[in-house]
Amino acid sequence: MKNFGFIFFFSLVLLIYAAINYYILRRGLAAIPAGSSLRTILVVSVIVLASAFVAGRFLERVSVNILSTTLIWIGSFWLAFMVYFLLQIVLIDLLRVLNHWFGIFPAFITNNPVRAREITAIVVLSITTLIVAVGHINTWFPAVRNLELKVDKPAGKLKELNIVALSDIHLGTTIEKRHLSVLVKKVNALKPDIILIPGDIIDEDIAPVINNNVGGILKEFKAKYGVYAVTGNHEYIGGVGKAKKYLNEHNVKLLNDTVVLVDSSFYLVGREDLTMKQFTRKSRKELSEIVEDVDKSLPIILLDHQPFKLNVAVENGVDLQLSGHTHHGQLWPFNYITDMVYEVSWGYKLLGNTHFYVSSGAGGWGPPIRTVNRPEIISIRLLFN
Repeated sequence: MKNFGFIFFFSLVLLIYAAINYYILRRGLAAIPAGSSLRTILVVSVIVLASAFVAGRFLERVSVNILSTTLIWIGSFWLAFMVYFLLQIVLIDLLRVLNHWFGIFPAFITNNPVRAREITAIVVLSITTLIVAVGHINTWFPAVRNLELKVDKPAGKLKELNIVALSDIHLGTTIEKRHLSVLVKKVNALKPDIILIPGDIIDEDIAPVINNNVGGILKEFKAKYGVYAVTGNHEYIGGVGKAKKYLNEHNVKLLNDTVVLVDSSFYLVGREDLTMKQFTRKSRKELSEIVEDVDKSLPIILLDHQPFKLNVAVENGVDLQLSGHTHHGQLWPFNYITDMVYEVSWGYKLLGNTHFYVSSGAGGWGPPIRTVNRPEIISIRLLFN
C-alpha cells in the first residue's frame, strides 16, 4: 500500500511538471512565427531541459558520471527558469484576459501583435535569466545570523556557550566540496564551542558525496565539543543507513532519538526525522520518552529537523530547539506557502521559556538558487544563569 502511495504521488508530481512545461512551451511557440526553424529548436530545447533533472537523478542511482552530473546541473537550473517563466506567463495571460474584456492594452501593442509578442518573449527571457543568475550568485555568500539568548538555568562550570548551527546543506551533485569549504571556513572563523546541524546534510543519493570525498571537508569543522547532527527527510530519501554510517565516519555525531550530557553542563537531544515511519515503518520515539531520565535543572538543547508541534518542546522543558527543513521557500514566492504551513518558517521565536530558531538553510535542494534570502549560518551566544 505504501509503494502504491509513493507511485501515485510521484506520478502526480510528474504529471503536474509535464503540464507546466507544456504550458510554457505553448506560450513560447505563440511568440515565434509559423514556419520559423526557431519553433523546432524551442520544442527540442524544452523537452531536453525538462527531462534533464529526472533523467540525471535516475542515472545517478546507477552510476555517478559526467553525464548524470551534467544532466542534474542543467535540470536544476531549468527548475528555477521554469518557475519564473511560469509566473510571468500567467501574469501576461491574466492581462490578456483583462484586455479582452476591458481593452487595457495601448494601441502600439494591439496594432502590431506579432512584434509585441516577440518583444514580450525577449523581456520574459531576460528577466528570468537575470533572476536565476543573481539567485545562483547569492548561494555562494552565506550570511551569519547572530543571536544572544538567555537560559535561566545553571550549566555546571559554563557561563555561556558559543553555538554555531547550520542546517539543510544538501551535499550532493550541485552542493559539493567547494560549497562546503566556504561554509567550513565561515563556521570555524566563529570559533564555536559546539557545531549543531539539524538535518539534511546529505541530498538524497550519497554516491556523489562518496565519489568526490566531500567527507574530507566535513572533517575540517573545528569545535571544542565537536559536531552533532540529526537526520532529515533527505537522509531517509537517499538511504538512511548509508548516510548515518558515512556521517559518523566523518566526525559528525548523530543523535538518533537519543540524548547526551555534554561536559556535565548541558544536554543535547536529537530526534529522528518525521519521515522515519514512511521509510522504515518504525515510529520515532516521543520526546517525553527520550528526555524521561534527563535532569531538567540543566539546560536542554533539542535538534529536530522539521519544525512541527513546537508546543511539545515547551511541554518537555526544552530550552532551545534548532530546526530547518523549510528553506523558507528558497524561491520566491514559495516563502508565502511555508509561512502558512509552519508556525515558524524562518527565524527566532520564544514560546514559554523555550527559544526556537528555524534556519532557512546553508545549502538548498533542487536549483542551486535562492531568491528569498541568503543561505545562513547561525551563531548563538547562549548565556546561563
